[in-house]
Amino acid sequence: MIDVKQQISDVRRWVGDRTLEAGEARVLTMTQVYDTDQADLWDAVTTAERIQRWFLPISGDLREGGSYQFQGNAGGTVSRCDRPNGFSATWEFNGQVSWVEVRLTREGDGRTRFELEHVAHVADEFWDQYGPGATGVGWDGAFLGLANYLNDPSAALDPEAAMAWALSPEGKEFHRLSADSWAEAAVAAGEEPEQARASADRTYGFYTGS
Repeated sequence: MIDVKQQISDVRRWVGDRTLEAGEARVLTMTQVYDTDQADLWDAVTTAERIQRWFLPISGDLREGGSYQFQGNAGGTVSRCDRPNGFSATWEFNGQVSWVEVRLTREGDGRTRFELEHVAHVADEFWDQYGPGATGVGWDGAFLGLANYLNDPSAALDPEAAMAWALSPEGKEFHRLSADSWAEAAVAAGEEPEQARASADRTYGFYTGS
């Protein structure tokens, strides 16, 4: 298992906004450099057999124009596929549609930068309650899963073990650090510090059941 403090510090996070035809949207951006080449990272994040080893089982047609569904989670349509540089897709969950874009960039020495951008319309009352961590903490978990998998490709993700880990002291520390990091990103984007910290506390409570 990757050290959680190191993993949190290895990820960079930004919070922004964007005007779409349907109105204002929130933008969460995350990036991390992984110790693998671009071709391997592309394969790890676009191949169903490998995706389930670090995230969730996925079904569907993983190509441009195809539809996908994560088991028990979001589904959508792949709107752009630019192998091995990135892809875009809708992210459809609980009756809401948002958009995800992934970009892969060579960093030299056989390393590759993974950047994820999630654009979503978020009700003000929900944002005020939970802030960017509502989605960001979940994505932090995915980045951790990818880091663990690339560190040991022979390992397979066990959903029950992952759930137990999330409620362990180490898992709770990870969620606390993630929620606080998203609060820092919100403050950097102009959020009042007190509001950002309160939202982070509620998000931490949501993810840990505390």
